Amino acid sequence: MARVVIFTPAPMLTVTVEEHRGEPDVHFHVGGQGVWQARMLVALGAEVVLVCTVAGEAGSITQHLLAAEGFQVVAIERDGVSPAYIHDRRGGEREAIVEARGEPLSRHALDSLYSATLREAAEAELVILSGPDGDEMLEADVYRRLASDMRQLGRPVLIDLAGDRLESALEGGVDVLKVSHEELVADGRVKDGDDEQQLLAAARELAEDIALVAVTRAEAGSIVVGEEGAWRVVAPELEPVDTHGAGDSYTAGIAAVLAAGGSHAEAVRLGAAAGAVNATRRGLGTGDAEAIRAIAEQVQLQQLDSDEQGEDD
Repeated sequence: MARVVIFTPAPMLTVTVEEHRGEPDVHFHVGGQGVWQARMLVALGAEVVLVCTVAGEAGSITQHLLAAEGFQVVAIERDGVSPAYIHDRRGGEREAIVEARGEPLSRHALDSLYSATLREAAEAELVILSGPDGDEMLEADVYRRLASDMRQLGRPVLIDLAGDRLESALEGGVDVLKVSHEELVADGRVKDGDDEQQLLAAARELAEDIALVAVTRAEAGSIVVGEEGAWRVVAPELEPVDTHGAGDSYTAGIAAVLAAGGSHAEAVRLGAAAGAVNATRRGLGTGDAEAIRAIAEQVQLQQLDSDEQGEDD
């Protein structure tokens, strides 16, 4: 079983109020980018180690809930306040009641988190560097150092980051990048996120130093550039229920295949299918593995290297 380590600085405790038979129904979960990626990876059969920090009362609950997720948790306990939110979905849409970003990591907590990541990564087939919500939790330069050190350990690095964190990780050196078209616009790499040629040019520029670059575009499908070619990825248009976490499921699908030694084409197909299936569910980072693999068989990879747009096999 392929082993994937996920650097997750500060998971978020989520409290969601639903309506059940006319009464409020309160749900407690742990969320955030790294957790959603881990959840989908476990569903796809990977061995996952989540390296994180927890703080305060919310952190104690977070640690307890993570223990039941099906992946190994290496939790660094620290002082302070953990990220948490309370959302009300009784009206059908998410209404934010409270959203707490949490306190930044102290120097000692960050040192412990960094060391734990190095230790666990030494036995992994692939490492994912994920980010916390908000910009204040830790300095962006941490991602440069981690990416560089993972390279020294000979471990492939996958990132799903934006802004200063993305730039820092790229400086350190990464193997796989998943980024959304909105993030490319926000980072100034493209002017028009709906212009496929601009997105393709940006992906090709990034791919000069990266083995695989995937640019997601929600229902428009992703654009992928890598060592095996350049593709427009077309997945079946499933009816979405909640698109939150779909991008992280896409990342997890790619990671699951690459960690197991699969090809880029296989990875992209599974990633697109995982994102599509996750969007049909209310659970973030969830999906039935058999359904995802069945959908992956229908994902088309249309060549973008020539004028003739055919499917790549």
